[in-house]
Amino acid sequence: MMSVFSFVGALSLFFSFTSAPAAGSGPQERRIYYPPPYSNFTVDVLINGAPAEKLFGRGRSYVEASEGAEYELRVRNPLPVRVAVALSVDGLNTIDARRTSAWESSKWVIEPYGTIRIGGWQMSTERARKFYFTTERDSYAARLGRASDLGIITAVFYRETGPAVTYGRTPPYPGEDHRRSGEGERDDSAQNAPAPRGADAERSKANRSAAPSEALRTEEDYAATGIGRSVNNHVYRVDMSLERRPAAEVTIRYEYRPALVRLGLLPRPRPYHDDPLRRRERARGFNDSDFSPEP
Repeated sequence: MMSVFSFVGALSLFFSFTSAPAAGSGPQERRIYYPPPYSNFTVDVLINGAPAEKLFGRGRSYVEASEGAEYELRVRNPLPVRVAVALSVDGLNTIDARRTSAWESSKWVIEPYGTIRIGGWQMSTERARKFYFTTERDSYAARLGRASDLGIITAVFYRETGPAVTYGRTPPYPGEDHRRSGEGERDDSAQNAPAPRGADAERSKANRSAAPSEALRTEEDYAATGIGRSVNNHVYRVDMSLERRPAAEVTIRYEYRPALVRLGLLPRPRPYHDDPLRRRERARGFNDSDFSPEP
């Protein structure tokens, strides 16, 4: 069995999985569904609650990052069965910050036709710390010494093959699955305590306030994800069987505007001041006024 996380109300869950029974395995045999080469699995980057516009080019999807802004990931399951999604940001699993294969990673669970919103790094069974856009040197991955895959969000989806077994606390049945991970009141006691792996909320806040503004940013300041403020986010673990073959994989690259311009995904901005030579070339000798105007 594999371990996975899912959402119920303000709760999230994570799960572990086993692969589906092999063909010809007797009474437990199940027919494996192989999805088409395209699907409606989607991942959106929400900034201030609104999805960032996706730019398509160079064989992948991009979104424009906004430095210092918190963001969430909205993940949709279009299937009539539960799925588990391995979700990584900057190459780090959003549940435990480990670097593993998608199959071996802890995963979030999404109900049939459901949508979840992941708002931060899961730090314990009780709290998470928010995602926010920052520079490479201030990123959570850089603090952990794992800054080899910055600027990328990846979701790999797996279909469930059997009933889930829960243990520990059982939440109430959800009447609505469009909930936010990391949503809730700020947990000041948790924030004042030292976070795992040396992450510190106050340091994150200071770094964000000292970050260069959009107007002053140089092209060498590339986007990455930081570890931000602490919020209540309760999770529990269930066991769940999954098909070994992924149903879909979604990848999004994110960059600040100067990098998107260099990649050819956005047009180069026009200069704020008109070129003097071009201005002089537009000069003309006469106008239609009858007399000289007052200066």
